[in-house]
Amino acid sequence: MIYNNLIYLIVVIFVLTTNGVPDAPQIGAGFAALLFLLKGLLFFLLVRFSYAGSRAIHVPDYFAAEQRLSILAIIWVAIDVYFLDCQYYFALLPGAGVLPVLVSLAGLMLFFLYLSLVWAGARKSYALAFGRRYSAVGFIKNNLRNNIPIILPWLLLSLLADILLLLPFPGLKGFLQSSWGEPLFFLFFFIVLAVAFPEIVTRLWGCRPMQQGLVRSHIEDFCRGHGLRYADIMIWPLFEGQVLTAGVMGLIKRFRYLLFTPALLRNLTVEEVDAVMAHEIGHVKHHHLQLYMFLLLGFSLIAQLGSYLFMYVLLKSDYFYQLSGLLGKKTDAVLIFVSTFALLALLIFYFRFIFGFFMRNFERQADLHALTSLGSGQGIVDALEKVAWLSGNIRDLPSWHHFGIAQRVNFLNQCERDHSRINRHHRKVHVALLLYFFVLIGTGAALWKMPDDLLQRAPLDHLAKLYGEKINEQPFNPLWLQLLGDLQLGRSLYAEAVASYEKALLLAPDSSEILNNLAWVLLTAKDAKVADAQRALMLARRAAELKQAGYILDTLAQAYWQNGFIEKARQVEKKAMNLDPENSEYYGKQLEKFVSPPRD
Repeated sequence: MIYNNLIYLIVVIFVLTTNGVPDAPQIGAGFAALLFLLKGLLFFLLVRFSYAGSRAIHVPDYFAAEQRLSILAIIWVAIDVYFLDCQYYFALLPGAGVLPVLVSLAGLMLFFLYLSLVWAGARKSYALAFGRRYSAVGFIKNNLRNNIPIILPWLLLSLLADILLLLPFPGLKGFLQSSWGEPLFFLFFFIVLAVAFPEIVTRLWGCRPMQQGLVRSHIEDFCRGHGLRYADIMIWPLFEGQVLTAGVMGLIKRFRYLLFTPALLRNLTVEEVDAVMAHEIGHVKHHHLQLYMFLLLGFSLIAQLGSYLFMYVLLKSDYFYQLSGLLGKKTDAVLIFVSTFALLALLIFYFRFIFGFFMRNFERQADLHALTSLGSGQGIVDALEKVAWLSGNIRDLPSWHHFGIAQRVNFLNQCERDHSRINRHHRKVHVALLLYFFVLIGTGAALWKMPDDLLQRAPLDHLAKLYGEKINEQPFNPLWLQLLGDLQLGRSLYAEAVASYEKALLLAPDSSEILNNLAWVLLTAKDAKVADAQRALMLARRAAELKQAGYILDTLAQAYWQNGFIEKARQVEKKAMNLDPENSEYYGKQLEKFVSPPRD
């Protein structure tokens, strides 16, 4: 449950943080509120239907219903964000203008509201499926207590970033807003938080140190014998301690905790508890906790490259611009909307298949550590079988993050009969990690080499294609050739710009705009093969004869200056300033430049 909710919460955070606060809502507040209430009522009825009668009294049916409704809750939040503009209203909350994280936090609270409806409706089915009863409030509180720590790292990091941006340090603000500054900031504090996180989460979960006694002494002796160092052994009251599970949390000894639910200690034999401990020690020995961090950070790198490439392809596609026109939205709004859902698909795929692959196989490595360290797999097999039976006969229940218990037991039995399978499995994991590492190296290199203006190039490529089509359709219209020349000039494609302006000039030899723009590219081109100051002066004079405008006279002044006529350049620039006083600051800088001859 916790692993599934981890993905759900990551998806919701992703939806909330990738969609900006709109300037104005698409529909009125009253109508939006009505739609929100109707949508909430529909969600409530769907929850009631999903858990009505005997639909979800068996464990597989219960988990399937919970999964469907959790995904539906994500869709409901997405509708609130993209169509009802809930973030616009969240931004009106006190302090939201100063701390943008409050807008996303309000969105997460909305998601938890939907989940609370699911938990309230699921309570009776849970009691029938697992044989344990809770009050409605208690059941919701337990679920919230288990899931809120999942969002805590993101919340703390986002809050810290917002606060740092408020500080009066321009250098720090510039660093955080740079392309690599923000990732490095989050990487540093993510590592710091990951180290200290167990100390925080054990308190939030209400864990308490295990009392001194025979059980604790036995666990301490077992850990000492297997070389495991830790801060404390804790009792984990997950669902009032009734769930049969154990865990180890913490990257370093100072913040490493061993967690046991009371139900696990109450129902397992000493040998079975030893096997469970050996399994958890296996996670530490194989550095799985550190590898999970590596896999989480790896996703951020892959997602960054994936988002750039996907948006680049979108911006070069004719269908994307047709979709924008059909929806009547600005291309940047449609781009964010479409790319967000694409990245959501990438996120779900990554965690379901890549992260899930490593989780399942890490779990097998931990099982194998119990087998090899104890000399037999019987203890861990018996523990798994008992957990499956006492948890509602979930032996054959599949799982994306763990192999099913039946699969784990069968694999352990096969490895006990053939020990060569143990090394083969470890080798499989090591090769997979090595391949993943090389993928990240390639991803990082691609991001490093990627041009900063990649996303700016794509729409310009599309626009150039569009102008080319218009030129073919209207070969005697100089406007499209002029626009294509302007576009190529803006992209620093000087030769292509000159070629377009030359063709336009043949069709409209008395166009002051074309004459001026062609003169300007001949003056400013960094390509020596294109630059031609003498011809530019001739073209600029003709443009100024046809039209007296500040920007045209500025081109003429630039041409005079580059041809060595400094005083003439200053006279013309002053005239341009008189004609266009709004841009006097620019013309003033030009006059300062025209004091001395241009450098070769």
